[in-house]
Amino acid sequence: MHVYCTVFVLQTVSWFAEAAESDIVGGKVAKPHSKPYMASLQIQGAHWCGGILIREDFVLTAAHCKIDHQPMTVVLGAHDITKKEKSQQHIQVAQFHPHPNFVGEYSYDIMLLKLKHTAKLNRYVKVIELPKKNGKIPANIRCTVAGWGQTAKQSSTSPVLKETTEKIQFSFECKFIWKQYFRSDHMTCTRPDKWGGVCQGDSGGPLICNTKPEGITAFTEKDNCSNPKNPHVFIRIHPFLPWIKEVMKGNVVA
Repeated sequence: MHVYCTVFVLQTVSWFAEAAESDIVGGKVAKPHSKPYMASLQIQGAHWCGGILIREDFVLTAAHCKIDHQPMTVVLGAHDITKKEKSQQHIQVAQFHPHPNFVGEYSYDIMLLKLKHTAKLNRYVKVIELPKKNGKIPANIRCTVAGWGQTAKQSSTSPVLKETTEKIQFSFECKFIWKQYFRSDHMTCTRPDKWGGVCQGDSGGPLICNTKPEGITAFTEKDNCSNPKNPHVFIRIHPFLPWIKEVMKGNVVA
């Protein structure tokens, strides 16, 4: 089995095109602006990763979404990212804060983005509250994932936000499949109910369980992300709350 991060191997231009080829596979179009915390992270005007707004000036995403020497723009309040919707706010990233233990592979794949100016909160752009309790989500609970990008079976883009549900798996199941790549201390995994779910291009987007963001989309199987036999992996947010708070206090240098 080949492990493939949803947006990984960041140095090659050819890979950039591949990374934008899929979205929430087999899902449905989300109700416009029903997820006002969602962020589209864009490079050179193209959607690259997802993220969530956790403070007016900070977005939480996956660490592997950062590309060296490439400026990034965060688009908030969007439904159709190919249109200039009046609800949209485009804000450049001022600082990248990947977790200090992230070394370009799978563990500690979480990052904070400091925005150049604060977002204007309104009906289209809202902050989502992070989980306060370390309550591990029980297996078989259904959670929601969302993202933008191209579809897996079509060459045309899916410009609007899509969503679907996935079921939390037991940690031992995740470990059995992913071996050394899975760390139960800060990861969880899911399976789609049937076919589909997160895929390339959805990195950094949230895993929402009981209205709370419990995880950040990390990796899935290369070339076969919709295979229900192989669970999708998410970085759990709660173990990183102390680090997140320190970064947002300004105590961590970018």
